Amino acid sequence: MFCTSLRHQLDRKQVPHELVKIHKVLSAAAFVRSVANGNETAPTVVIGPVSLVNPSFDAVLAAAAVHAPEAVPSGYEPPTPGRLGRLITKLLGG
Repeated sequence: MFCTSLRHQLDRKQVPHELVKIHKVLSAAAFVRSVANGNETAPTVVIGPVSLVNPSFDAVLAAAAVHAPEAVPSGYEPPTPGRLGRLITKLLGG
């Protein structure tokens, strides 16, 4: 369900991506386990040196903005954090 949702969002915004079915590619399953604490969690997204386990669409685009800016749709604006998000960022020293 999470894979399908993320893939649809990427397709809708025309963000280039490659789908790898980890149960059909043994090396992919091993890689996912290596970045997901031994779990085969999907979706796992790799953008340059960054691996994201079950990321939101906005987290994918935030990483892409740094490591693959050509993949970010023109005019994309990340959502602004709400009150809770701002509080957490403040508490964490951001």
